[in-house]
Amino acid sequence: MAPPPEIAIPSTSVSNEGSSKPFTYYNITLRLPLRSFIVQKRYSDFASLHSSLVAQVGSPPPAPLPGKHWLKSTVNSPELTRDRQVGLERYLKAIAESPDRRWRDTTAWRAFLNLPNSSTTNSAVSAGGMVGNAAAGAADPGTWLDMHRELKQKLHDARQCLSKRDGAVESGNGTAAVEAGAAAKRALVKAGTLISTLNDGLRKIQESGKLGEGEIRRRRDLISGARMEREGLDKLSNSLPSSASIVAHSGVSQGQASSSDKAALLRGGRPAGRVLGAPLPETDKTRELDNSGVLQLQKQEMQSQDEQIEQLAAIIRRQKEMGLQIGDEVAQHNDILGAMDGDVDRVTGKLKVANNRIRKM
Repeated sequence: MAPPPEIAIPSTSVSNEGSSKPFTYYNITLRLPLRSFIVQKRYSDFASLHSSLVAQVGSPPPAPLPGKHWLKSTVNSPELTRDRQVGLERYLKAIAESPDRRWRDTTAWRAFLNLPNSSTTNSAVSAGGMVGNAAAGAADPGTWLDMHRELKQKLHDARQCLSKRDGAVESGNGTAAVEAGAAAKRALVKAGTLISTLNDGLRKIQESGKLGEGEIRRRRDLISGARMEREGLDKLSNSLPSSASIVAHSGVSQGQASSSDKAALLRGGRPAGRVLGAPLPETDKTRELDNSGVLQLQKQEMQSQDEQIEQLAAIIRRQKEMGLQIGDEVAQHNDILGAMDGDVDRVTGKLKVANNRIRKM
């Protein structure tokens, strides 16, 4: 029998999701043997779970559910939020660690944590219960390490897929080479998403003060190393093997028309140039990706462009400040020169008076 997952509520978040009244989300961390997941629940979800457990089992769980406050709101009271967070974590741990499995074997418990219905061992979590914003999970130091291990696994998978691709090219199996290259692309796209998520999570951890500066620097170095490794694998994925080498090793006739030749033939001799609404040609980065991979790649490119625009805006702001400072200094120098002109005029007048007196003597 597999051990129950480690359950914790390390953080909370406030959201209104378009409603008129904001509410508090409790980020439940489930640490499984292979992966960790985050499930977000409101206090009303806990109340519904408690009622369902009592109805299905016939007795209340080992720990009481924290009571509801009618005069205070967790949105405006950090102390109340922290107390309820601790109480809800104690409530879930009591059920998960209790020798009596009656509450864990109910459908309400599995549905609350999004556990599979076919097993009570908590071996997996469905995608519906995962947090839509992965940065909420990366803000937890323990979950951050789990996500970093997943990042290392994705990079390892990409490296293996690239090795399989090269081996397939050498053996003349063009189909296997294309499939391995596509798998490597998917792993690299996922790795890029994890790097961005880990970077955002580390920034939130630093702002919350959960880790010391030394550990923050160590984790920042881990992200930098992973980013450099991913960039190297991405260049390797885009550079080799080329389509010509795949054709040469697979034995396909060189006389077969390529896709560009077919496109040129279907254009019917129209003049070359820009055509409004025409699809853009494939690139080395998008050729082996599916629709979701292309969408994720587009989001990464847009995020990179946004960061570059922010850097450019910061440079422009600094240039503006320098220009204003130079303008102030020029104005000060003009004032000094004006005062100097006045002094020169006064000295010149005194010299004229002295010369006149000398001539009269």
